[in-house]
Amino acid sequence: MNGWTDSQLFDHMQQVLYTAVICDSLDQLGYRHQAMNERIRPLTAERARMVGRAKTILAADVYHIPANPYDKEIAAIDSIRPDEVVVAATNESKRNGMWGELLSTASKMRGARGAIVDGLVRDTEKILELGFPLHCTGYKPVDSQGRGLVIDYDCPVEAGGVLVQPGDVIFADRDGVAVIPQALLEQVVELATAKATGESHSRRELLEGKLLREVYEKYGVL
Repeated sequence: MNGWTDSQLFDHMQQVLYTAVICDSLDQLGYRHQAMNERIRPLTAERARMVGRAKTILAADVYHIPANPYDKEIAAIDSIRPDEVVVAATNESKRNGMWGELLSTASKMRGARGAIVDGLVRDTEKILELGFPLHCTGYKPVDSQGRGLVIDYDCPVEAGGVLVQPGDVIFADRDGVAVIPQALLEQVVELATAKATGESHSRRELLEGKLLREVYEKYGVL
């Protein structure tokens, strides 16, 4: 991994790894609560995989229409850098679809690899057509104006029950979303790659008819 760019590393992770081995590796390092909860699901299983650095956005419920309701939201999206994954936290709001087609399009054009929304989204058909990977808690067609407001970005947020710091690495697939603290990235990738290799060997020998105990004692993965 030495000398790799973020883009090269994330491409490698997306091709070789999956959330189960990422979470097992985090467990091994003593970080046992890095998987977002099961409410956050992919918009489609076919476009569920994404890896990138967390671009955090924080929204809160409001009960009036501010003078400039989209100012901070626009600033957040326009500041996205390549190879980031948007992590939008709403404090589990159900008042509006805070994410939609235009935010997805703008994020994709800034180089984002996808978005994790701990909240509701809208324009789902258009997002699917765009091919933008997205995980969320559900759908609601109403706009955020007068219902929710982006109040900060590039700040710590809690999404899916996990504290996410800007720059942490998000790994998502159809099983869920894992958050890798950025200081642990190299260790996690090394451990997860070794485990994925061991599982491949185990799978091959199980398909050859060997007993699970025999294979487990040989490779130590399950």
